[in-house]
Amino acid sequence: MKGRVVALDHWRGREAAALMVDGRLEDLLIDPAEGPRLGAIFAARVERPLKGQGGVLVAWPGGQGFLRRAKNLAPGDILPVQISGFAEPGKAPPVNDRLLFKSRFAIVTPGAPGLNVSRSIRDDDRRDALKGLALEGMNGSDHGLILRSASQDADDDDILSDIQAMRELCEATLTPPLQPGVLFDGDGAHLTAWRDWPAPGQIATMDNSFESHGILDEIERLADTHVALGPHSMAIEPTRALIAVDVNTGSDLSPAAALKANLAAIKDLPRQLRLRGLGGQITVDFAPIAKRDRRQIETALRAAFRADPVETEIIGWTPLGHMELKRKRERPPLYPLA
Repeated sequence: MKGRVVALDHWRGREAAALMVDGRLEDLLIDPAEGPRLGAIFAARVERPLKGQGGVLVAWPGGQGFLRRAKNLAPGDILPVQISGFAEPGKAPPVNDRLLFKSRFAIVTPGAPGLNVSRSIRDDDRRDALKGLALEGMNGSDHGLILRSASQDADDDDILSDIQAMRELCEATLTPPLQPGVLFDGDGAHLTAWRDWPAPGQIATMDNSFESHGILDEIERLADTHVALGPHSMAIEPTRALIAVDVNTGSDLSPAAALKANLAAIKDLPRQLRLRGLGGQITVDFAPIAKRDRRQIETALRAAFRADPVETEIIGWTPLGHMELKRKRERPPLYPLA
């Protein structure tokens, strides 16, 4: 099926959204099975510092998190924090005290003043118009604002309404005095899809939309570590220590088989990690190549992950010739380790 389709449904009792492009699953959002959603905000009490880890534990009724920046904080202080990622089982999720109130067009940034427009919007006239909307929407506020790239072609009234909604949510959430507890639940998969996939084309909201668009079959295939890449393949295997990726040339016996297999794997790797909800340390065992080809591999990696919404850092080559990556854990794993 050609075109873009956003399917909103549930998977294993959890809110879920899938983005299909020309019949291929491009993105998948599923609420966590347990624990808070990404972006949830809590009023938390500072607990004990974790020596050697550069942060402190913060707690709220029913949960706790790890705050890395802990300067000028003392045990007993109460401050708002936001869930910024997912942790391994048994560990506290990372939280941030630099809050973001994020919607489709606008991001309000309390404590970080300034009115900014996405750098991807390059038309000077449009940038000037958006700055005018920002000034109007944030008049009298000390909070900052970022207008997202989706503002490029959006209706001005819709943008202004979005700014005002995020500003009101921010001000209502952070009204003192703060008592330990939930301040904001975070956006579910359906709202996140509306927020981050601004040009869906067709929207399917029936209860069986995943089944009717073949998404359930796609999700089931993601349980397999094997990923076919034409004549080549790769295996993606999560362990407790890291994500291991192994690239194979398969039936291709041509002189350039290794380089072709590696480039094919790089092209699909961001999508595979995104769909599986995998992050943390990643080690890629590429098919053997000459050292002179490493620069081409590095260039392809940077280009592939630059277009991915999840922040990924390319660390470099190990002495054994493996490539190391570090990827933010922004999504819960689709199939957690047993």
